[in-house]
Amino acid sequence: MTLWGRSAADLQDLATHRINRRYLPGVTLPESVALDHDLPRVVGSHHELIVCVPSHAFRTTLAALRPTLGAGTRIAWATKGFEQGTGRLPHEVAGEELGSAVPVAVLSGPTFAREVGAGLPTAMTVAASDPAFAASLATRLSDRTFRAYTSDDMIGVEVGGAVKNVLAIGAGISDGLGFGANTRIALITRGLVEMTRLGAALGARAATFMGLSGMGDLVLTCTDDQSRNRRFGLALARGETAVDAARRIGQVVEGQFAASAVRAVALRLSLEMPICEQVYRVLEGQVSPQDAVMALMARALKPE
Repeated sequence: MTLWGRSAADLQDLATHRINRRYLPGVTLPESVALDHDLPRVVGSHHELIVCVPSHAFRTTLAALRPTLGAGTRIAWATKGFEQGTGRLPHEVAGEELGSAVPVAVLSGPTFAREVGAGLPTAMTVAASDPAFAASLATRLSDRTFRAYTSDDMIGVEVGGAVKNVLAIGAGISDGLGFGANTRIALITRGLVEMTRLGAALGARAATFMGLSGMGDLVLTCTDDQSRNRRFGLALARGETAVDAARRIGQVVEGQFAASAVRAVALRLSLEMPICEQVYRVLEGQVSPQDAVMALMARALKPE
């Protein structure tokens, strides 16, 4: 197994210490993992690739991979989010960049890296249009503390991974304002409805959102402070600007970018997603966090 990274300096530091001192301190990289900054050499020597980059870098990463791919290479990714500007899901971006001949899969689910690195029991979903690829990848990823389930609903798995980040910002705002457990669970439950509504409109199965990549990832991201999106919402509730909050967190906050993309897709499909809409308005500075919560509570009553 070989790990490629964009930064030669970061890879050298990782090779020296066998620990990602910035993002994953305390977790030692196994000796079986080689490190290499030469992308063509890495791609040329492996038949299966896993891409782990933020959504805004996904297309450019695939474009860089494309000329180096050999016959039979299969690609999976752990990227979550709609593409900015186009509203494309990752599998749609992959189709445009790689064509239909390259087998692809998506990895998603409730997985904090620190807990995976510590060997704590974790489960996730591998979704692919080719069941054999999904099963093969799930088998290779699974061990005594990591369990992968399979799915053929790539749309549902990807929608869940994108929308949950927006909702987690909302949960952080709610908790940061002191609204309590009742408000948090109402937001999570109604957020799950919004996620399912959007997914179904795009062709996903509703049942997918009851699983690890839907409800599982949503609950995890909304309730634990390991979540960057939740911490971002907590910071907004304290009065920090989005720029200052993101700078202090020091890593990409996917929900910050996903909010506008999710809103754009919802508008295109004429869907109501009131929680995601209010998170978007807070991020755009159109309403205060307090007013966003009050706007949700003032909505007309309706059947559940």
